[in-house]
Amino acid sequence: MSLLIVTAVPAEAKAVRRGLGPDSSITVAPVGVGMAAAAAGTARLLTLADGRYTGVINFGIGGGFAQPLGGTVLARRSIAADLGAESPYGFINLDDLGFGDSARITVDQKLLTMLRTGLPDAQVGDILTVNTVTGTSERTAWMIEKYPNAVAEGMEGYGVACGAQLAGVPFAELRTVSNVIGPRDRDAWQIADALAALTKAAQMLSTSLSS
Repeated sequence: MSLLIVTAVPAEAKAVRRGLGPDSSITVAPVGVGMAAAAAGTARLLTLADGRYTGVINFGIGGGFAQPLGGTVLARRSIAADLGAESPYGFINLDDLGFGDSARITVDQKLLTMLRTGLPDAQVGDILTVNTVTGTSERTAWMIEKYPNAVAEGMEGYGVACGAQLAGVPFAELRTVSNVIGPRDRDAWQIADALAALTKAAQMLSTSLSS
């Protein structure tokens, strides 16, 4: 299996490479922050690869709804949570606007099974992709009500999924928890622990592929 791991920023890519080791055949590339950069960067990498990759996994840190800091979550679906329209009655997502199920992309089951086997303690659920990260109690409550199966949020997963889907390449998403979603408190974030968990997850992936 020839995998491409996409991250948002170089620090995440460095943490992943540390876990894979110097001789890994897995390609790791940071593509930028946000859905647009993630979609464009992933599409570019897959186009240049000319069919070489058999799977794309978005690795990154993110906010968790109820997960311990440094914990790992796996996506069952990647959801563009704030892509839609405002109305006098509140937010309307793409699905409710009549665009079908376009705001939700289900991950590849083989990739998910492989990740779950290697990371049995990881929680599995929906991972939300947002353009603006949640930073208030009111917004957190709304997100939980709107997306009750969500385990975490990030800013790139749905974009990576779109790029992979257009190229016909299987997709999965893995995030490690750097902070609890809610009122923004940078002093409470555990970014180092989340990056270390990325390294551990990458090490597991490398071991699984070589066994």
